[in-house]
Amino acid sequence: MIDAWLDLLPWPEARTLLVALLVALIASLVMHWALRLLVRLAQSLPFAAEMLQRARDPLRLLIPLFGVQMVVSSAPDDLLLIDGARRLVSLAMIAAFTWLGLRAADAIQRVIVARHPVDVIDNLQARRIHTQTRVLVRTLSVFVVIFGAACMLMTFPAARQFGTSLLASAGLAGLAVGFAAKPVLGNLIAGLQIALTQPIRLDDVVIVENEWGRIEEITGTYVVVRVWDDRRLVVPLQWFIEHPFQNWTRRTSSLTGAVVFWVDYSTPLEPLRKELERLCGEARHLWDGRVSVLQVVDAGERAIQLRVLVSSLDSSRNWDLRCYLRENLVNFICAQYPGCLPQLRASVGSASGIDLVEQQPEGNVVEAERQPPV
Repeated sequence: MIDAWLDLLPWPEARTLLVALLVALIASLVMHWALRLLVRLAQSLPFAAEMLQRARDPLRLLIPLFGVQMVVSSAPDDLLLIDGARRLVSLAMIAAFTWLGLRAADAIQRVIVARHPVDVIDNLQARRIHTQTRVLVRTLSVFVVIFGAACMLMTFPAARQFGTSLLASAGLAGLAVGFAAKPVLGNLIAGLQIALTQPIRLDDVVIVENEWGRIEEITGTYVVVRVWDDRRLVVPLQWFIEHPFQNWTRRTSSLTGAVVFWVDYSTPLEPLRKELERLCGEARHLWDGRVSVLQVVDAGERAIQLRVLVSSLDSSRNWDLRCYLRENLVNFICAQYPGCLPQLRASVGSASGIDLVEQQPEGNVVEAERQPPV
């Protein structure tokens, strides 16, 4: 019956086209079934499972396109619109391969990120790997798209001639394009430098433009810094290569902070040190036990300056610990030694018949000590 129907076709080549179409359809169904089976079998292998899962949609498009490519390739050259159909299929296959390359790069990133979680206490190595992976994968994705677009353009003879003529006169034109693309190329090269040398990583604590924040996102052209008050500071990648900045988590997230306040010369220091030790013991969730020091760092005309150094596992805990110690040490001094707050001592004399009293600076307490006239 099928042979009789084939004999009715208007040209002999149509039989070949129909056979190729049937073969392509059967091959497509077999490949879809095989792909589904492979996805099920690869569940025990995370990398293979993720790769097949991400590549499933592009492959669903590629497999029928291979069949269509077989059909249009075996079609006669004098068939109506055959040249346009062949070019359209070629463009669709290049686009599908480009999509497959992007999905494969994304699968690699997902697997690497999943194998190195950052929700652990010591996540320095994980953040380093996340930064390298994301920057390199995004750079690779850019090259994949550029390569795919170039392949599409090369399917047109006019585009190939344009490329040849452009290369022949690439002197001044290339210089102009280079200057125009300098910001893009600069950020691209800066992204590669950041991925390899890693002056910053994801979730690093940095000071950028006098703003304290964390690295929230690193793209192919800019870095997003989440400031402490939930604002977002968008900084070009090249800025981090050309300007100095502070990175508080470059080697480790541990940090030592200072609390500074002024007290009177009569302040006893040993009770303050014992109180500091007690407060740090109560704030074990903020203090890491490394540094807890109270020292006199300055002696002025009217008061001494005390500095408390304490350490924490990260900058957030250290900020909370410093605020906690500042509040409680001030309350301790006010409650136990109220006379040890900063004071200004004045001498009152009548040698010239006029009482002379020193002026009080702002924020200080004045206690006049009466002395006999000289």
